This record gives sequence, C-alpha cells and structure tokens, in this order.
Amino acid sequence: MAGGKGGGLGGRGNKAGSARKGAMKGSGGQRAKSLEGKGPTPKATERTKHPAAKRAAAASRAKGTTAGAGRGGRPKVPYKANRQISELIAGRNSVVEALRAEIPAVTLYIAAQIDIDDRVRESINLATQRALPILEVSRQEVDRLTDGAIHQGVALQIPQYTYAHPDDLIARAQDAGETPLIIALDGVTDPRNLGAVIRSAAAFGAHGVVIPERRSAGMTAGAWKTSAGAAARIPVAQAGNLTRALEGYQKQGLLVVGLAGGGAMELADLEAGADPLVLVVGAEDKGLSRLVMQTCDLTVRIPIAAATESLNAGVAAAISLYEVAQRRNKTGRL
Repeated sequence: MAGGKGGGLGGRGNKAGSARKGAMKGSGGQRAKSLEGKGPTPKATERTKHPAAKRAAAASRAKGTTAGAGRGGRPKVPYKANRQISELIAGRNSVVEALRAEIPAVTLYIAAQIDIDDRVRESINLATQRALPILEVSRQEVDRLTDGAIHQGVALQIPQYTYAHPDDLIARAQDAGETPLIIALDGVTDPRNLGAVIRSAAAFGAHGVVIPERRSAGMTAGAWKTSAGAAARIPVAQAGNLTRALEGYQKQGLLVVGLAGGGAMELADLEAGADPLVLVVGAEDKGLSRLVMQTCDLTVRIPIAAATESLNAGVAAAISLYEVAQRRNKTGRL
C-alpha cells in the first residue's frame, strides 16, 4: 500500500498545479545545466585522495621543510618542540614529588569524593602556594585524562617544553662573555639520563644541552625531576638533525669532541678542553652513531677498570664536564 500512498501524494500535487492561474514557470535551465559536463578530468596528482596526489604532497613537504625559514634556514617563529604535547603525571606519590621538585605545572586535578590523605593534602597545599589551578573533576574524567593509568584520583598536568635552537646556546655564552661549552647527546633515550646531564651541565658551567628531535629522550617529568631544578636554569636545544647541528658548531669555531670507548686519547690529555667545545655523549649500549662519530673532530676515552664494560651517559657526561671545568679553571678561560 505504500505505492498507493505515494501515487496519491503525486496526484494531489498534479491537481494543485493545474489549479494555478497563468503560465507555468520552467526550471530556468537548471536541468540543462545539470546535464553539462564538468570539464576535463583532473590529473591524478590534483585529486587529493588519489595515491599519486598523496605521494606528491609528501615529496613536497620533504623538499620544502625550509620554505618558511628565515636567513640561514632558521625558522621565523620561535623554535619549539612540535611533537611533544603536555604531559600528565598520575598517582599520589608521583604528583607530590613533582610538586616538591618544583617541576613546571599547569593544573592539578583531584577526583571528586576521594579519600584525602597526607599526600593529597600536601599536593593541594603546594599547588596553592604556586597559585596553580586546582580542579575537582569526576573519576571518569581523570581516567580519560591519564589514558587509563593508575592515578589514585590525582593527576598533574605539566606544560609542553619549549626547546631552544642550537645556535641559542652559543649566543648564551657570548652574552656572558664566556668560552662556549655545550654538551650534545646522541641516542640517549632515558629521561633520567637527560636530567642527570642537565644537572651536571649546570654544575660545571656548560651553556646548554643539545638533543636530536628523534630517537632521544625529551623534557618529560622524569627529566625535570632528575635535573633537581637545573632544567629551569640550563636551556635544552633540539636539533632536527644532530650531525648538521654539530657541523654548524664547527663552522662557528667550536671543536666537536666525542666520548668513545676506543677514543684516540684519554680525556685528561685533552688540552683543547679550554677552547670553544662541544662534548658529544652517546648511549651506553650503542655509543656514538656512525655519522656522529665521523663528524667529530676527535674522540676521547675515559679510562675505566677492565671489569666495567661502560658508563651510562649521565655519569660519562659528569666526569667529562668536571675534567673540562678543571682545565678551564687552571687556564682562566671560563
């Protein structure tokens, strides 16, 4: 009977149309226009969903990464991480320890109707002293924010870290009237090692730390905590390509020295330690990558007992920075 109803509706429409007075209006040529062709078929590379177009767009992005760059290929906007987003620290112990360490924070989240213990009270007090927003939200909201991590009803949001540009570290030394001393990390993926290096860099007068954008630890809550506040005083620069960043330092007169188990000389024999210097430290298991090793002007080794296979990046950096600082103090070239 559906067809009958449809026919009835159509009949009423015809009757209504025949009752109108005067000439019937036409379609104004709309039907003719709808039959017209849409012109020649666009090229495959011009159709956004076509595989050829996607390949062309990817190639264009790869080729045009410096299209918006200023003089010398430097970006026109402040250089900052574009891959790392804000981080949430979850759990009562983790949150209160982060607040004690004065890690930069944005918001403290407290789940509604949780049992308040000493850790939660201290977190609230510390956040209040720092004038941080304290939001009471549902437990489901904390679940969503922490992506299912065990949070015990408490979470702390820390902001995205703004990285310096590698050249900014040289400018920092020049502004202070000091001989540049920079430490670069190659393939160090443990945030605690990064934090330890930052702490040593602050202790021994380095002007900053350089890390690669990929396959490297970033400035997470763990790095902030291990730095024991030094990350607030020492800039961390991020390089899209560490080898090119090192070559850039060489062009500006800095000596690039890599730490390696099979280094050409012992660290204590490095007379150039008082000169403008970049110390490069690799991962404990892999050491320096091939390209970085080839880029170094020379390599040095830290003598250790035969029973000890290697030192982790944090310890190696601390020893090296101490040795360089001692040499600079003796020569008066800070």
